[in-house]
Amino acid sequence: MTSLTPSSGRPESLPVPNLESSADILARMERLYPDVIDLALDRVERLLEALGRPQDKLPGVIHVAGTNGKGSVIAFLKAMLEAAGKRVHVFTSPHLVRFHERISLAGPGGAEQIGEAALRDYLLRVEAANGSQPITFFEITTAAAFLAFSEIPADHVLLETGLGGRLDATNVVAKPALTVITPISRDHDRYLGSGIGGIAGEKAGILKAGVPCVVARQETQALDVIEARAGELDAPLLVHGQAWDAFEQHGRLIFQTGTELLDLPLPRLVGRHQIDNAGTALAAMRALAGEPAASAALSAGLKSAQWPARLQNLTGSALQAHVAKDSQIWLDGGHNISAAEALAHAMAEMEERAPQPLHLICGMMTGKDADGFFRHFDGLAQWAATVAVEGRDKAYGADELAVIARGAGLDAHAAGSLVQALEASRMRADGPVRILICGSLYLAGQVLAMLEEENPGA
Repeated sequence: MTSLTPSSGRPESLPVPNLESSADILARMERLYPDVIDLALDRVERLLEALGRPQDKLPGVIHVAGTNGKGSVIAFLKAMLEAAGKRVHVFTSPHLVRFHERISLAGPGGAEQIGEAALRDYLLRVEAANGSQPITFFEITTAAAFLAFSEIPADHVLLETGLGGRLDATNVVAKPALTVITPISRDHDRYLGSGIGGIAGEKAGILKAGVPCVVARQETQALDVIEARAGELDAPLLVHGQAWDAFEQHGRLIFQTGTELLDLPLPRLVGRHQIDNAGTALAAMRALAGEPAASAALSAGLKSAQWPARLQNLTGSALQAHVAKDSQIWLDGGHNISAAEALAHAMAEMEERAPQPLHLICGMMTGKDADGFFRHFDGLAQWAATVAVEGRDKAYGADELAVIARGAGLDAHAAGSLVQALEASRMRADGPVRILICGSLYLAGQVLAMLEEENPGA
């Protein structure tokens, strides 16, 4: 895969010799502020001012907030926009294996992860502009992304909030082309509050006066908050179930509005929840100003969208050597109760189509509702193994997590590592099983990194 230089937007041909790596610079940036998360806008606004306000020079921003589905919606939007001939920049977080995943730059063959030389250049520039002033890691790296996006031509920027919305570092774009709010549920209670209404208020902070907002399926309490905020700003809302709907019918995705009905292929991403995510992206495509994308481009985007660690099928990978013959292996980074519900539905649907015992392998961060997560698999998972997430101090220990899983009704056992968990599944299985590795994006990243080491360059 080629990468892009900061100045020309053309592929870079040679690595940068004898220079510190982006990883070195990023490590230095992590030391600029004592707290990993401190929601505010003053620090990033100060830095962006010093950089010449690149956030005001971005093309067609589509700003996406929500609890679940943000990344999948962005993946669908990227694929559909590119199929329609548009050039697209993308900013997402967190990354799974390496930081470069967070920033994708538009190029002639579609957006690609930023190259090492380009990333290093932009990081050094924002570091020089910031000096030693306090700023969080997410804030300073968001500024680097904005700087890159402002200098390389594109038609759109797909911009994912990091946490919340109102005080998120991405929320400095004064006039996006469109905003999107995906389903809202409880997560990050420490920073956003524990009530759905309060969390919805933070997410609704991305709404802008006069800018349309596509709203995915929501709980009533969350929707009430979003509608109230939109009314204050005179921001038009396109709400699921009111302005549009999406559903599966006879093996097809049906998208409809008051004036339009589209008969499209099912999305490539797996799970019933991806029907809703695809519908949200389709509603966003229809809400963008300008010539609507042809249904052929929408179909192509649905069939080509990729988003790692979202019910990613790893059957046939190097992990296969550790499990029972003919078993399936699935990977998902979902880590909250809503994600568990979606995963449980997906596993139940797979079980209905092709019965196989479900084995769960789970690692989670403390602060997540592990009990609530596991309860969605009670009666569905035949067996579970718990693991510690390597290199993360704020992760549950395998033994502690196993106790929680057993309390939620699962036959759960602690394993010393992911490989040991897979081997334990093989010992437990009487034949082929369906294995779901889940509970943490960090665990998902660990799995993908391990596979890269097994098969470099794949």
